[in-house]
Amino acid sequence: MKTIFEAKATNEGGRSGHVKSEDGVLDFSVEMPTSKGKANPESSNPEELFAAAYATCFAGALQHVAQAEGIQDLGAFHVAATVSFNKDEDGFFLEATLDSYLPTLDRQAGEKLINAAHDICPYSNATRDNITVHLNLLED
Repeated sequence: MKTIFEAKATNEGGRSGHVKSEDGVLDFSVEMPTSKGKANPESSNPEELFAAAYATCFAGALQHVAQAEGIQDLGAFHVAATVSFNKDEDGFFLEATLDSYLPTLDRQAGEKLINAAHDICPYSNATRDNITVHLNLLED
C-alpha cells in the first residue's frame, strides 16, 4: 500500500463543538440541526461535511472512469450528495443519495459511467454494505 496523502481534523465538543483541520482551512462550529434547520447558519454538521466530501470524491471517480473509457468531455457535470441522518428501532444510521448530472452523455452511457465510478470511488467502497447509497442520473 502506498499512502498518497493524509488529512487531519480535530473536533472539540462533539456535535455541539468546533472542528479545525490541521492546516486551518477548515475552522468552524458544528452543531446538530433540528428538523427546522440550523440554529447557527455559520455552523456545519458531520452529515453536511460527509455530503461535501462524498460528492467531491465521486465526481473525481467519474472523471477517472471517463478518462479510462476515452470520454473526452463531461461538460459542466456535477454531483450532489444528500446524506440523511436517520433513526429507527435499531438506532441511528446514515443513508446517501448521489445525483449526477452528465450533460454530454446519453442515459445508457451515463448510467454505465455512474456505476463504474461507484465501483472505484473510495467513499463508495468505504460505505459499501454499511449504508444504503442511491445513484441517480439527472436529466435536463
